[in-house]
Amino acid sequence: MLKRLFMLIALVLIAILFFDVASNFTERSELSGISQYYVEQGAEELGAANLVTSVVVTYRGLDTLGEVTVLFISAAGASLLLRRRRNTNKKLVVEESSEIVQTTLSIMFPIIMLFGVYIFINGHLTPGGGFQGGAVVASALLFFMLARPNDSISHKLLMKIESLSGFTYVVLGVLGVILAGGFLDNRVLGLGEFGSLFSAGLIPLIYILVGLKVGSELGSLLQKFRE
Repeated sequence: MLKRLFMLIALVLIAILFFDVASNFTERSELSGISQYYVEQGAEELGAANLVTSVVVTYRGLDTLGEVTVLFISAAGASLLLRRRRNTNKKLVVEESSEIVQTTLSIMFPIIMLFGVYIFINGHLTPGGGFQGGAVVASALLFFMLARPNDSISHKLLMKIESLSGFTYVVLGVLGVILAGGFLDNRVLGLGEFGSLFSAGLIPLIYILVGLKVGSELGSLLQKFRE
């Protein structure tokens, strides 16, 4: 009875809080000072045609580091929960996929992988980036696992890619502090020609590292689920 009373009180307090927030909410008609600065100066200051990239990777680079860290902790925690003692004397054999599925895999797997790479390499020019491209790469790995259930993807290789890309990501961030204006400051390298592939300083490299890290982490997690 007492537990239900506390739950009821908590629900009432939450309802009051949300009602107060909703009733006093007013939509902004103008950009805030910092948003105005991003819109007016972001492209010229950082050299990225995709303004969202400038904000996510550079202006709020520490937040992006936190997001990458959260993804790592989530993947590591899920892998730990899925870990179990294996019976090395017993190997589960699953029926092979049909020839149609195998043929589709051989055609679509490289296309999906290349599309994922395209997304995070061009993240400073077009919508997309490391997280989106990494998710597409992981979907290609999932397709491989479903089409070839008896073949395995090297978990150690995925972990090495994830660790190396994560370490290099942090190193680039620290270089931004030392050589430029702050963590993950892309002006460590030249900004190049605006709108070209080799532009926006470190941003393309940062997105490549994020894409590899996200793709390998999600791929490793999917492999754990399959095992």
